[in-house]
Amino acid sequence: MFRPLELFIGLRYTRAKRRNQFISFISGVSIVCITISVMALITVMSVMNGFDFQLRSRILNAISDVTVSSAVPGGLRHREHVLELIHANTHVRAAAPYVNVEVFLQGRGSSGAILRGIDTALEPKVSSFNQHMLDGSFESLRPGRWNILLGNELAMMLGVTVGDRVIAVVPQLRATPLGALPLMRSFHVSGIYSLGMHDYDANLALIDLHDAEKLRTLAGPTGIRLKLDNLWHANMVAGQLSRELGRAYVMRTWTQDNANFFSAISMEKQVMGVILSLIVLVAVINLVSMLMMMVTDKQADIAILRTLGVTPRSIMGTFMVQGVLVSLVGIGLGVLLGSLLSWKLPVMVDSIQNMFHVQFLSPDVYYISQVPSRLEAYDVAWVTLVTFVFSLLATLYPAWRASRTAPAQALRYE
Repeated sequence: MFRPLELFIGLRYTRAKRRNQFISFISGVSIVCITISVMALITVMSVMNGFDFQLRSRILNAISDVTVSSAVPGGLRHREHVLELIHANTHVRAAAPYVNVEVFLQGRGSSGAILRGIDTALEPKVSSFNQHMLDGSFESLRPGRWNILLGNELAMMLGVTVGDRVIAVVPQLRATPLGALPLMRSFHVSGIYSLGMHDYDANLALIDLHDAEKLRTLAGPTGIRLKLDNLWHANMVAGQLSRELGRAYVMRTWTQDNANFFSAISMEKQVMGVILSLIVLVAVINLVSMLMMMVTDKQADIAILRTLGVTPRSIMGTFMVQGVLVSLVGIGLGVLLGSLLSWKLPVMVDSIQNMFHVQFLSPDVYYISQVPSRLEAYDVAWVTLVTFVFSLLATLYPAWRASRTAPAQALRYE
């Protein structure tokens, strides 16, 4: 005889006969509901992962994993000693000095901005500005040339392009025969970049490190930007350097600079996960209804099995097998369709946009103009496990009711 008995009977019950077509229809509806719920949950989680990855990648193109700066005005003191301690840390892959200058830029238009003085030989090791040039050359920043690289949105606001000149006004007064006047300097626009992030494309400009030091009358950089072997080591490395360098230096990490931004994304992902988990729960409740109707329909069969010596535990196992089989089919289809949809979602959205000539994410409003998707095995495993646990719990009450069936009462009118 087929063993185990519970699995044999459960499999037989899943196969429709003419008098059980309604039960089979409800089983199909349960499978469809679970499939759609799992597919929606995987797809939404993948889209949220895609947005998180894209935003984090674009932000980290401009900022460093860790920034070391002086706690007092006047530039970074004991630069060589600081660099020695930084490079001694095993997690540090590269370090590049910088100088930040707040200025007011004037071209055909005007705008406030941050001038960042960089070393073109070291900067590509900690950021990717050199990989996002739209026009001109990243290497055009040379000492004494007074060249400047502008973000594409900043260049648009200033009304300039490569070859034009802009005036930088530094909010720092200097004594002249005419009295105290702000410091002004003319720059030649030698390149335009685009990181795809409004905050950097519209508010940041790059100049040579030594030119920035002269502009601010400093003897050295204001800080050092670090690139680590793993960005998640940032807090640990910052803590180690803080203990070694002392209170004269300030450490900031990429998580601190963008804490609110990434916290909002993480919270939104968690909220969406909870909402979609409730949808899965609703789908599982439909499974409870299906099993309860199955128990009612099989009262006579249960009574006969009991008279043949089948234990209440086996009866309970039979209907649990029935529910688990339905949930496994639904989960399997949901994972398959959800993974496929997550994989092809960007292509599908682009096709819909091209077909109907619409733009779901306008680049004028959003940081990202395309719908991203990033399927992660952890999320698929989490969705599968949660749905299976809900489904397993949903089978307990109907199966318990089936095991409590009294044979005499069930066969009374047979």
